[in-house]
Amino acid sequence: MQPSAHAQPPEDIGPGPVSAAASAEPEAAKPVNWRELPEPLRARLAELAAAALGKMPTADVPQQLRPVARFAPAKRAKLGGPALLAMLQESPRFRTAVLEWLREHRPDVLDPNAEDSVAAAAAAMLLGEADASTRVRLVAKNAEETTLRAERDAALARNQRLEAEIERLREQLADAQGAADRARGEREAELEKLRGRLREQGVLLRQAKDAAEQARQEAESGGNRRDAEVAALTAQLERERQRTATERARAERAVADAEIARQSAKEAREADEVRLALLVDTIEGATRGLRRELSLGDSGRSRPADSVRGASAVAGAGGRVQDPVALDRLLALPAVHLIVDGYNVTKTGYPELALADQRDRLIQQLGALASRTGAEVTVVFDGAGVLSVPVAAPRGVRVLFSDPGVLADDVIRSLVAAEPDGRPLVVATTDRAVAESTRRHGAHPVPSAVLLRRLGRV
Repeated sequence: MQPSAHAQPPEDIGPGPVSAAASAEPEAAKPVNWRELPEPLRARLAELAAAALGKMPTADVPQQLRPVARFAPAKRAKLGGPALLAMLQESPRFRTAVLEWLREHRPDVLDPNAEDSVAAAAAAMLLGEADASTRVRLVAKNAEETTLRAERDAALARNQRLEAEIERLREQLADAQGAADRARGEREAELEKLRGRLREQGVLLRQAKDAAEQARQEAESGGNRRDAEVAALTAQLERERQRTATERARAERAVADAEIARQSAKEAREADEVRLALLVDTIEGATRGLRRELSLGDSGRSRPADSVRGASAVAGAGGRVQDPVALDRLLALPAVHLIVDGYNVTKTGYPELALADQRDRLIQQLGALASRTGAEVTVVFDGAGVLSVPVAAPRGVRVLFSDPGVLADDVIRSLVAAEPDGRPLVVATTDRAVAESTRRHGAHPVPSAVLLRRLGRV
């Protein structure tokens, strides 16, 4: 590889480290500028001061350097270097203490004539030699020359790497140019083949266009007739579809009307049957109660089955109510009495409220229900732990609190038992024992959830 035209032979930037005796000039000694010391000399002075600082008595250590003295020996010179140099410059006492320790323990480092210019300059500065500034300048000059020499060597090495890279790129460029020439030749040959094929395809394309044009003209003439036929058929189909849709809609409306009529008739029939059955039960109960109050005997003749021993007749039981529709039918009966297990309903519907808020909400809803249906409404709460009771209840709602020691369930049973036979009674509770015992006395149990659904529509 030929050397680059810009490459120059290595020049000798300067001689190696110069001794102090050879470079000393007959000029007056200048004071050393501690702020502009060369880095090697700063590191040397910091290392010597750190070594002495670690062995000094605590009394001889300046206040500013006591945190540095606690550093590990290996890190003391590196981390505390600026503080050590500043104290060497500003404190003659500290500088003297360092010098005395070095004379006692490391006298070899106090040789101003040492071959190492850095060691000699450090010793001269610590000993206060007159030529200390000259030695410092010598260290700075040597450091500068060393830096320049290192930069020169790095530049030469970088130049050599660049020349090698240029030569490699030249070889790659030559290879790429050869490959490009070969590819160009192959591409031109392929292009010529493609031109021949294109000419052949052009002839075929013109023939195909002529045939297509002829076919298009024939298809256009036939397409017009087909479009007319399709339009006529489409119009006829649309008319048939509209007629069919109209007939289907009429049939669906007729079916829906018939279903609505059938359902309405069924619901009316069922409601009438329920009302009739409840009315008959009410009349029978009223008749029995009237006979009992007037102490009238049974006007009917005794039958053989009435004298059979070992069995007794059971009074008719009320039916269970499972949906709001059935509840509405019961509440529509004349003189119906709705008895509500208060806390059982409120803790089912809104248990997150306080008990007083539960009572107020339920009472207001029952008041709206009573005003709408005309039914007599009685709500029973457990009286234990009740501190305040409502001052006045809504019209049509009776609010009862059980006495101390008495359960609300027993109050509900007493209310049912106090009613005459045949009066329609509805008991709202999910307590199975209360529901079953009141049902046996002719009442109609209603789950609390069903009553809450009905109250939600008020």
